Amino acid sequence: MAEIPIEFLLFAFTLLGVALWHHRTLEIAASGLLAITLYKLLFGSFRGAAGLDGLAAHLSHEWVIVANLACLLLGFALLSRHFEKSHVPLALPHVLPDDWRGAFLLLAIVFVLSSFLDNIAGALIGGAMARSLFKKLHIGYLAAIVAASNAGGAGSVVGDTTTTMMWIDGVAPQAVFPAYVAALTALFVFGFPASRQQQRYSPIVKDVEHRPNIDWIRVGIVVAILVAAIGANVIVNVNFADLADTFPFIGVAVWVVILLSAPIRRPDWHLLTEASRGTAFLLSLVIAASMMPVEQLPAPSWHTAFGMGFVSAVFDNIPLTKLALDQGGYDWAVLAYCVGFGGSMIWFGSSSGVALSNLFPQARSVGAWIRHGWYVPVAYVVGFFVMLGLLGWHPQSSRRAGPHQPQPEISTVRR
Repeated sequence: MAEIPIEFLLFAFTLLGVALWHHRTLEIAASGLLAITLYKLLFGSFRGAAGLDGLAAHLSHEWVIVANLACLLLGFALLSRHFEKSHVPLALPHVLPDDWRGAFLLLAIVFVLSSFLDNIAGALIGGAMARSLFKKLHIGYLAAIVAASNAGGAGSVVGDTTTTMMWIDGVAPQAVFPAYVAALTALFVFGFPASRQQQRYSPIVKDVEHRPNIDWIRVGIVVAILVAAIGANVIVNVNFADLADTFPFIGVAVWVVILLSAPIRRPDWHLLTEASRGTAFLLSLVIAASMMPVEQLPAPSWHTAFGMGFVSAVFDNIPLTKLALDQGGYDWAVLAYCVGFGGSMIWFGSSSGVALSNLFPQARSVGAWIRHGWYVPVAYVVGFFVMLGLLGWHPQSSRRAGPHQPQPEISTVRR
C-alpha cells in the first residue's frame, strides 16, 4: 500500500463511493475531484508543474476534450429523444417473430441502434420496446438488453461514451471498428440463452393493429447531427490536425445542427436538466482521471485490457478509458470492447445499466443480475478471445494511426 500513489487511493475511494451510493454519484465524484486537486496542489504536481500555475496549465491542456465530451453528451441526449419521438422504435417490433427469435431480434435491434445512438439511448429504447412486447421482463433479459447496447456501441465512436472519448482524443474511428468481431460474437453467446429464458418466462405479445406514423423530419435531424459530428471530426483531423487540440469542433458542430433545426422540430430542452447532472458526474471522473500518474500503471498489454473489462463491471468505465488514453500503447479496438462491454456484467457497471434500472427497479440486485444473467460474463470472455485469436494484439502508440498499421516502438506516451 505504501508504494501506491495517494492520487490512485483517492481515486479508488471515489469510485468505490460511486459503486456503493448510486443516488449520490455527482456529489461523490465532485468531492473526489476536489480531494485529488487539493492533494496535488499541496503535496504533488501536475505533470511536473506545481501549484496553481500547474493546475491552470493542466486544465488548459484538457479543456478541449472536456468541452467536446460535454457538448456530445448533452447533444446526444436531445438526439436520442428526437429518434424516440420519430416513432421509428415503435415501428420496429412489428417485424419480429412471435417466439424466442423475436426476443433475440429485439436484442439485435438494440445492438444496431447503439452503433449510431448513445448506448444509454439504445438501452432505454430497447427497454421501452420490450415493455410493449412482453407482459413481464426477466432480470436476465434486462441484463441482455444492457449487454446488447454496450456491445453495439463498442465498435462505433458515436455509440458509447468511452469510444466517443477515444475519438475526440485522436483515435481514428476505423481503429475501434474491429471491436465488432468480439461484440458480435458476444451478442450470439448471450443473446440465445437470454431470449429463450425470456420466452419461457413471458412469451412475446405484439399489437399488430397499431401502426405508428414515422416522423421523417426528426429522422432527418438525427442523421444531420450524426453527419455533422463525423464530418467535423474527419475534416479537422485530416486537414487541420494541428488545430484539433485547440477548439471543441465536434461538439460545437453537433450543437450548431441542434440549434438550426430547433425551429423545425423543437428539442425537449427539459432533458438537459437531468442530462447535465450525469454529464457533470462523468466529467468530474474524467478530470480526476487525467490527474493520475499514469507512468505508474501496469504496462499496456492484452492481459491488462482483459482485466479492465472485469474492473469496468465494478467501477465506472469512463475514468478507466481516460487513464488508458493518457498512458497510450493499447490496441484501441480491444480496449473499446473491454471497457465498453465489460460493464454489462453488473447493473451499475455501465451508464446504460444504471439508466435501464431506473425504468425497471427490480434490476437493482447484483446477486439476481449475476445469477440470471450468467451468460453475459461468459460472452465477454468468449468474445475477447475470439477477437484476440482472429485479429491479434496490435498496440498503437499513435492515436491517429489506423488499425494494424506499422507502429513505432511502443512506450508510455503522453499527450
